[in-house]
Amino acid sequence: MSMLKPSQVGQFLAYIGVPRQFHNAPPSLSLLKTIHTYMISTCPYENLSIHYNQSHSISLDPQFLFNKIVTNNRGRGGYCMELAILYNHVLRGLGFQAYTVGARTRRRFQGVPQGDYPGWVHIVNIVTFPDQDVAPTEPKQYAVDVAFGGDGPTAPLPLISGTIHQNLGTQQVRLLRDWIPTQVHRTEESKLWIYQYRNSADAEWNSYYAFTETEFMAADWEVVNHWASCSPNSHQTWTALVVKFLRRPAHDGADQDAQEEIYGKRTLFNGVIKENLGGRSRLVVECKTEAERIEALEKYFGLRLTEEEVLGITGWATDLNSKGEL
Repeated sequence: MSMLKPSQVGQFLAYIGVPRQFHNAPPSLSLLKTIHTYMISTCPYENLSIHYNQSHSISLDPQFLFNKIVTNNRGRGGYCMELAILYNHVLRGLGFQAYTVGARTRRRFQGVPQGDYPGWVHIVNIVTFPDQDVAPTEPKQYAVDVAFGGDGPTAPLPLISGTIHQNLGTQQVRLLRDWIPTQVHRTEESKLWIYQYRNSADAEWNSYYAFTETEFMAADWEVVNHWASCSPNSHQTWTALVVKFLRRPAHDGADQDAQEEIYGKRTLFNGVIKENLGGRSRLVVECKTEAERIEALEKYFGLRLTEEEVLGITGWATDLNSKGEL
């Protein structure tokens, strides 16, 4: 059951720009793809509520998230749990069978995911279509990740091992059903879904995160959220991040059901803003002060912070006006 009222679900769809003909449509793969496109290009992945916040804390209450992102209408998004939990209630409000699962994400070193898969720090929605709604040869379950950031999937991915999907530009993604290196108990049931990407068809695959099919509930996410947003060992507490995908009318050759498509992304990493239009990233601007970053957030991401939020970063680790201390 969704914790959003039907009127709020409609308000959300209008906010992200979904065309009216989709608002009362029954659950379908076409609808799922459509709202995914509009979601990731309207609600940015951003962890600014950890930094530009007097309490430096994250609420996962769906009504709080709805007000923050939709009602306040200031271009805000959220980090993975904020976006995915709100999106889960939107999906359920639209009639989709959707639940959330945990993912283990590898850290980047020199831009590439490496090393072990640590504890649960990410969230994915799994959507299941009833047998009567899909053809016998079509997949019934999809991983829906609207909140991973720059190398995240730009569309729902069927839970089929090894199938390659075109992502942004030349990037390709796939899911593999396998064990991760540190697993001791290895049975068919204990395998995880491993999300991989590569930036061209002749490049090596990079394994980025691995997720289970076991449902995570609200109490589980409170535990994950506390570590991710509060622990000094979490990169979220010492890195200000924003990722927003760019959308345009679909061109010839795109998904036949698509009216709009993702063609690029903009990212902020602390003070550095870059843009990628499907090839290599280019530097847009490097902010040296808080005033410059606040201005750039609105100019390049349409994201507006209140005066109280701006003051919340003073003395924090990511404050561009000082070194900051946690």
